[in-house]
Amino acid sequence: MQTSEKYTVSSDELKPAKSSNFLAQNPHLQTPELQGFDANNPPNPKLIDTCVHCGFCLSTCPSYRVLGKEMDSPRGRIYLMDAINEGEAPLNEATAQHFDTCLGCLACVTTCPSGVQYDKLIGATRHQIDRNYDRTFSDKLIRSILFNFFPYPNRLRPLLAPMFLYQKLGVQKLVRLTGLLPKISPRLAAMESILPEITIESFRDNLPDVIPAQGEKRYRVGMILGCVQRLFFSPVNEATVRVLTANGCEVVIPKSQGCCAALPEHQGQTAQAKVLARQMIDSFANMGVDAVIINAAGCGHTLKEYGHILADDPEYREKAEDFAAHVKDVQEFLASAGLTAKLHPLIDGDLTIVYQDACHLLHGQKISLQPRQLLQQIPGVKLKEPLDAALCCGSAGVYNMLQPEVAEELGQQKVENLLNTGAELIASANPGCSLQIKKHLELQGKSVTLMHPIELLDYSIRGVKLQRN
Repeated sequence: MQTSEKYTVSSDELKPAKSSNFLAQNPHLQTPELQGFDANNPPNPKLIDTCVHCGFCLSTCPSYRVLGKEMDSPRGRIYLMDAINEGEAPLNEATAQHFDTCLGCLACVTTCPSGVQYDKLIGATRHQIDRNYDRTFSDKLIRSILFNFFPYPNRLRPLLAPMFLYQKLGVQKLVRLTGLLPKISPRLAAMESILPEITIESFRDNLPDVIPAQGEKRYRVGMILGCVQRLFFSPVNEATVRVLTANGCEVVIPKSQGCCAALPEHQGQTAQAKVLARQMIDSFANMGVDAVIINAAGCGHTLKEYGHILADDPEYREKAEDFAAHVKDVQEFLASAGLTAKLHPLIDGDLTIVYQDACHLLHGQKISLQPRQLLQQIPGVKLKEPLDAALCCGSAGVYNMLQPEVAEELGQQKVENLLNTGAELIASANPGCSLQIKKHLELQGKSVTLMHPIELLDYSIRGVKLQRN
């Protein structure tokens, strides 16, 4: 068991040694002004005290595995939260950086034997940082770009045309060959490196408001289109509709829906997250749906947290809880409802697939068996399991754009583990993971096919055959 000099071992458990000279022990945290958390929902001391600093989280924490620093581990961050709460450490650049290195993958929540709600702690801390920590100009600029464009498909859509030309005219290849962008701005370079291929399909937005079920109607479900998913992964949304309708679902798609609020919520943008959550709830109000379906893992986790996000809103609190109770990941829903459509082989013979666990599906929503069960129903599919399946790929929403160095190492490790299974195809249920994995496949010169599990089900239902690489 790993311990740190900051902790003392009692006879029955490990407990933090709350030293009054915390700053003396950590001189890099000192500052003339002891700015701390404000009184608006700081990290809950009761939740902090559930952590016994046993160290079980260390081996599952991706940032600790890359950086190797105690303060970049879950228990280190919890100790830091406690110190700031107690006025023993400031909220400044030195402390904020340790919270920024957290991917929010929630692997520590899964592995913690004490049931520490680290997700609630890091969530509260990030909202505090956004309100009380003055970031550098460059940091503010990149975050402003992300928060003002990514959650708004109508703002992103006009950028599709110049991005399309950027790729098709060869400018992208030239920019990458020069190698100048990483030297000018590593974060912009990271953003450019995961830019998905813009196709004619990216410009389509032609899904009807209501799509009838094929055959007997079993369910009426709402469907969330997402932001990045809607623009850059529209074939996944179309496949989702086809699979749902083929299995007896009438699909309702409100055009008033916007972003699920995952990006601003995970980065502490309190006001923006609440506005987007209310808009989403209103979009599906009075639709009479049995479930609200989402096909992106990160979005699904946030949608299921609406009751927490709007807990202090008297008008929306109950609406949020009711909405969250209806949210289902598409794989979760189909595994429960059962497939009624006939499935056909994807190739002649067996097809080996490795399923990539998205963190917010595995750790956030506790969904792991259902995607595998669905894939194994496709005739001829053989599933492989990768080493460190529960370890984050480094995407983590916009983490790979804000912390590119850590994300690079994690992406490389993830792709190596997936390739080592010998699988012919990678199934990934989250757009961020898919972009990260595709990037590192290309960097390693590999051409393994990557698809959303729902696309594979769609192909199987329609009898479309895949081509071997």
